[in-house]
Amino acid sequence: MNINMLINGDEAAASNGAIFERINPMTGGAATRAAAATEADARRAADSAAAAFPAWSALGPGARRAVLLKAADVMQSKAAAFTELMIEEVGATAPWAGFNVYLASNMLREAAALTTQLDGQVIPSDKPGTLSMAIRQPAGVVLGIAPWNAPVILATRAIAVPLACGNTVVLKASEACPGTHQLIGKVLIEAGLPAGALNVITHAGADAPKLVEALIGHPAVKRINFTGSTRVGRIIAQQAARHLKPVLLELGGKAPLLVLDDADVDAAVNAAAFGAYMNQGQICMSTERIIVDEAVADEFVAKLSAKAKTLKAGDPREHVVLGPLFDLGAAERMDALIHDATAKGAILACGGGRKGAVVEATLLDRVTPAMRIYTEESFGPVKSVIRVKGVDEAVRIANDTEYGLSAAVFGRDIMRAMAVAKRIESGICHINGPTVSDEAQIPFGGVKASGYGRFGGRWGLDAFTETRWITIEDPHQHYPF
Repeated sequence: MNINMLINGDEAAASNGAIFERINPMTGGAATRAAAATEADARRAADSAAAAFPAWSALGPGARRAVLLKAADVMQSKAAAFTELMIEEVGATAPWAGFNVYLASNMLREAAALTTQLDGQVIPSDKPGTLSMAIRQPAGVVLGIAPWNAPVILATRAIAVPLACGNTVVLKASEACPGTHQLIGKVLIEAGLPAGALNVITHAGADAPKLVEALIGHPAVKRINFTGSTRVGRIIAQQAARHLKPVLLELGGKAPLLVLDDADVDAAVNAAAFGAYMNQGQICMSTERIIVDEAVADEFVAKLSAKAKTLKAGDPREHVVLGPLFDLGAAERMDALIHDATAKGAILACGGGRKGAVVEATLLDRVTPAMRIYTEESFGPVKSVIRVKGVDEAVRIANDTEYGLSAAVFGRDIMRAMAVAKRIESGICHINGPTVSDEAQIPFGGVKASGYGRFGGRWGLDAFTETRWITIEDPHQHYPF
């Protein structure tokens, strides 16, 4: 399949005619061939967004709402096409692709509801005859940078609320899923989004740094949002800081799931299995560290191991729970993490097998800080159990990481579990629920090396608007000189 960029409402090849291939991680064949943008193409996309901004930002909220609501329906109508692309480009399973379309459609509907929520405030003034107001206005052109692992959800999140606020957008597609991300742009255009209000840039992986730098430096770009690794997030934040441009960052994670001594073990096992192995563990919120009180650890490990052994791994075109990882290198990294942990005393409770890029659901018991997997984000289906004695040690281990995105606590005493949740350093925490969870209307984001700022609902309005102070005053007011 050949994929072009979308600039000013039209499909566009790279200015120099260059293309690149995305390789199917399951078959090793070409999944898509896409236009490999140049810096000139990136600037052209930003220019197009800048030209579209005055008209789109001036539209009434009802008109913007109508486009976003129609886009949600169009997106759902293309669920089969999105599923096919996700299977081919990133090795996703069909249920994961279907959930991507479902949640992304909801994000468009939630964004549509926000078009009338750009409210302000009348502020009492000490100046006689003065009406003092705080108002929100769209910022301008927004640069959205989305990853491959939840491609429909995260790219839609990067554009939906910015568009609802009256901004125009340049979406830098991931080189791993150019077809999936370009299809989102086509959905919005089909729904009636004006030409240039959303532009989609596809590119070869090696060209990403220079394209991002060109887009961040473009004078029309006023906001940047990025979802991806902490390493790249730091680079983007530094580049944006040179231009004094605000950035919303949602980065890596090392989510802990705490199983207290009074937990419902069966419930904790089900949540841990879902959070650890959904999408092969390639989710920023994936359960990475299962911190279990020693009072229930033997029972928990036995039950989770038994469940993990039932999770079939293989070709995502078949009925499997786990498909391939992003590429062969990611799968080989799982081998290295397992070998390092077992060499240092961890017990391989289940799994450990690999065939190409497909890795079995794997559980390592008795993990310690000496092992790589204790600190490194696996971003795969290899997960660790850390045994602790009591609540204080559980909290200490949960916070013993540079990351702070999602977390979970299991315990029957809800007040006690709530007290534990408050002590965990994370932007998100679920009591008696999995670490993997998302809804369109909630504040989504992390702390520490997991980033800053919040996507979702009214919190997105803060990220993608300018708050201005405007007064209406008596022209004949008294001045001191």
